[in-house]
Amino acid sequence: MPIAILTGPPAPASPLEGDLRSLGFDVVEAPESGSGSEAAAGGLAARIAAVPATDRVAIVDRRFVGHTHALRLALTDPRFDASAVPGALAVQAAARPALVRALAAGPAAGRVPDDLATAIEAEGVPPHRPELGVLVAAVPASDADRAEATAAVAAVDGEKVRLRNAVKARDGFFTTYCISPYSRYLARWCARRGLTPNQVTTASLLVALIAAGCAATGTRPGFVAAGVLLIASFVLDCTDGQLARYSLQYSTLGAWLDATFDRAKEYAYYAGLALGAARGGDDVWALALGAMVLQTCRHVVDFSFTEANHDATANTSPTAALSDKLDSVGWTVWVRRMIVLPIGERWAMIAVLTAVTTPRTTLTVLIIGCALAACYTTAGRVLRSLTRKANRTDRAAQALAELADSGPLAEAVARATGPLARRLPSFTAPAIALLGAAALVATAALAPWGSWWPVLAAVVYVLTSGLAVARPLKGALDWLVPPFFRAGEYTTILALAAVSDVNGALPAAFGLVAAVAYHHYDTVYRIRGGTGAPPRALVRATGGHEGRALAVTAAAALAHHTGFTVTLTVIAGALTLVVLTESIRFWVSSAAPAVHDESGEPA
Repeated sequence: MPIAILTGPPAPASPLEGDLRSLGFDVVEAPESGSGSEAAAGGLAARIAAVPATDRVAIVDRRFVGHTHALRLALTDPRFDASAVPGALAVQAAARPALVRALAAGPAAGRVPDDLATAIEAEGVPPHRPELGVLVAAVPASDADRAEATAAVAAVDGEKVRLRNAVKARDGFFTTYCISPYSRYLARWCARRGLTPNQVTTASLLVALIAAGCAATGTRPGFVAAGVLLIASFVLDCTDGQLARYSLQYSTLGAWLDATFDRAKEYAYYAGLALGAARGGDDVWALALGAMVLQTCRHVVDFSFTEANHDATANTSPTAALSDKLDSVGWTVWVRRMIVLPIGERWAMIAVLTAVTTPRTTLTVLIIGCALAACYTTAGRVLRSLTRKANRTDRAAQALAELADSGPLAEAVARATGPLARRLPSFTAPAIALLGAAALVATAALAPWGSWWPVLAAVVYVLTSGLAVARPLKGALDWLVPPFFRAGEYTTILALAAVSDVNGALPAAFGLVAAVAYHHYDTVYRIRGGTGAPPRALVRATGGHEGRALAVTAAAALAHHTGFTVTLTVIAGALTLVVLTESIRFWVSSAAPAVHDESGEPA
């Protein structure tokens, strides 16, 4: 159980102890400062030493005056090893040694928590200091100051601030105005009944799967029910994040669920539409797979651009300056957010079209909308990259190399062509990646079914893929390399299945791309959490993008009749087993980061 240790002079009629207990702390007293500063410091150190090493320790000044939510932000957020506000400091196990060293360095001064926060920062553990806004956190020095601070607390409704801050600061138009105004209250209702964000996330997944099942019936009532349930799933999807922010219930498992379930829900719904259309005699599996390919590639563009510029040393792009200027005009902000078709607008469009039209129309409009959004965002990022003066760091280059998902074949080519690659112009990497991917996709789509031409194109793709990553990806447009690889691999699978005319090939290809896409999303969220990509052994075991492309083209040439469907299904099953097993092992381990998407970037 977390322990809160009260220090400093006593304050009459203070609600502090009750507030701390309401936050789940067991409250104990430290020796009063009147017994001598050295004795006080020694007594505080003894109190801390008595707390189990795995428990959180909070040190709070008895004179603290402030909102309960200010204490909650400082003392209970699991994402930070140490955090502080005026008059309160909390440390977790990782920061406990720094706290012990700070106490051993000398007697504590008058404001113990604040002095210790400064001391542990000097020890190399800077405490997180949450943005309080209008919330109050103070240690008054006199009765007059205390009365003033108490009045300031009474003037601000802390619960209203907490509820408002549960909503992302930056989100899409549909989410901001059609969902969040009431989903935040649903989040509070869940918190008061002891529900966790993970439970709400799981409920959202189940509702989406039921929606996919309704769509798979192929009937008009089923399509209407599917649209309604998809919106309900999205409401719960918003609620789980708001619940996490409202109650500060962040966890490693929650990070994994939050990162993967959105994609699982959306892509399962695409499959449900395809199944429903098939019941009516319309085969739209190619459209469903195309929508998944396009949406995943859009996300990879987002991830790659973000990682490439995560810690860029400068941003002098005129395009970025224009974007900042447009942000100052309110209506343009919402128009630009809607153009990119974020998850709220996208799911609302899918739900409405499902209810009133056909699966073919729904998927066709979705693909057109996503394609236009992809052109808009990618063009803007290309212009920004070409016009900015920035030095890409080694960390950014490493992240792009990990996102590339190069297997042993591409690695061997990269080692052999390294000296050549270093002499080529800076734009070579994305140009070579694009040419190799385009040649592979075109050959897969245009060559006679069952021929060996796609296999030859896949061999060329292996060579171009290795050359593209033979030197660090620090060029202005090198962030395009991973998206080109994803588009090449996914679209090749789609093209081969579409031209095969083999029964069941497209559904099997859908499953294979879904398994590979999960691996790539898993890689992204590990990098975002600061733990790096999956083990190289896993990447080599899955063949890398170039190895899988070669394997699928070889399967099309060797088993070009009914065996092609079986081969795709076996590859998909094997990849799912290997990737999912390692992913679950990682995300339930202590090494996994307790992170959630707080960027506000629409998914």
